[in-house]
Amino acid sequence: MLEKISSNKMFGGVQEHFQHHAESLKCQMRFAIYLPEGASKHAPVPVLYWLSGLTCTDENFVQKSGGQRMASALGIAIVCPDTSPRGVGIADDENQSYDLGLGAGFYINATEKPWSTHYKMYDYIVNELPVLIAANFPVSNKKSISGHSMGGHGALTIALKNPDKYCSVSAFSPIANPINSPWGQKAFSAYLGSDKTLWQQHDASVLMKASTQHVPALVDQGLADDFLQEQLQPESLISAALSNNYPLILNQHQGYDHSYFFIASFIESHLCFHAKHLGQS
Repeated sequence: MLEKISSNKMFGGVQEHFQHHAESLKCQMRFAIYLPEGASKHAPVPVLYWLSGLTCTDENFVQKSGGQRMASALGIAIVCPDTSPRGVGIADDENQSYDLGLGAGFYINATEKPWSTHYKMYDYIVNELPVLIAANFPVSNKKSISGHSMGGHGALTIALKNPDKYCSVSAFSPIANPINSPWGQKAFSAYLGSDKTLWQQHDASVLMKASTQHVPALVDQGLADDFLQEQLQPESLISAALSNNYPLILNQHQGYDHSYFFIASFIESHLCFHAKHLGQS
């Protein structure tokens, strides 16, 4: 059952926040949805799912990206879920670090205790949330996926693992090779254990290199990003795409960092990219 938290008119459409009980996560979850002007059961619109990064919630993209203006012009809904399960009794990192536990679900299904009880973000994003959105909002069966940093990792891996479900995928500053990134190694060790064959199933570079069914992909990376070399490693994604003739567009931008200032600068080009593949342009 959906509970509406807020609703605000914006660029002719409406920006809303809801909460509901998520069966896959066994807890209450929040999500935001932007519906463009004219969206109705008689005129359903395609959906872009946006996955945010470490420490973020369902609110960061909504408040900082400015993407709603172009989404309204193009006739695309945007759904922004939270980045992890939340609530009393949900496992968290005992050291309260920002890159594990609450706010750091990594969009995978945890197999190790204590995480495995609630941390099933992959199932939530791929299966449960789209069914909920389709049942309650005027959206079509066409969808794409995008995200930032940890969410860029999530968007790429989810699209690569489910090429029949998504028309296109994009990412800002994604963790491109998490099996060789400190962020990824820490999270995968905790959530998935020591079996690195499981890790490879959630690594965009590994998946892109082995892909046999291609989803059009766009990535933007700032070259003044503090996490560029140690954590993000876009060169691994470039190598994977070249080795497999994968349809990846990867743009690198001088002077831009890891923040939402970067996202706001290029979000319109990402929305236009998705609109093309969703049949909206």
